[in-house]
Amino acid sequence: MIALIADIHGNYPALQAVLKDLDSLGCDEIISLGDVAGYYCMVNECIDILRQRSVTHLMGNHDEYIITRSHCPRSRSANRCLDYQQGKLTDINRRWLEQAPERFTSHNASFVHGGWNDPIDEYLIKIHESYFEPLAGKFFFSGHTHVQALVPFSEKVYCNPGSVGQPRDGDPRAAYAIFEKGEISLRHVEYDINAIATAMKTAGFEPGYSSNLYMGTRIGGNLTAVTITLKK
Repeated sequence: MIALIADIHGNYPALQAVLKDLDSLGCDEIISLGDVAGYYCMVNECIDILRQRSVTHLMGNHDEYIITRSHCPRSRSANRCLDYQQGKLTDINRRWLEQAPERFTSHNASFVHGGWNDPIDEYLIKIHESYFEPLAGKFFFSGHTHVQALVPFSEKVYCNPGSVGQPRDGDPRAAYAIFEKGEISLRHVEYDINAIATAMKTAGFEPGYSSNLYMGTRIGGNLTAVTITLKK
């Protein structure tokens, strides 16, 4: 049984809740689809526990910003969080993050953070069966949009497990997915949002950096809409 997690973004209380839940199910493997870094202030705690559990972690765009000491071209709020994490990330966790691959293949499945044209920063906002037809394999998993989705096409299956640390589909619970014997199930877990909100306040961030978590939106309160088109 494999657990698929994505977009943790330094939200350690959310990650703890998900790990407790997947442990209760007996998951024996965890694959993280990128972006353990970015947004929330407990990035070292998150990476520490992923390292301890020997989690396979893929490179996300925020992870890449951290290791290249660059910035997000789309968000000033994200960049402020990245600057904070740059000053906190330990050397051992930076080295671990630097070793993350962009792609991973196992169990007749392909795993990336973004998409298969750009594994790090492609947003699969419009999901169409024709996109996956030329790709080898049957099962496809990616994160990046922070929106949970499970789409069974005629011959292939796409899944976004959703975001552990910052859901953007209106459900504030931490999201992840289970993959077992060719079957995929989506899960949501409640967690202590107050704990990460308090940690962010202590770290010097205004309430707006965490108030979105209570609503299941991006910072600023907007939802992300994903459309799915089946082949006609």
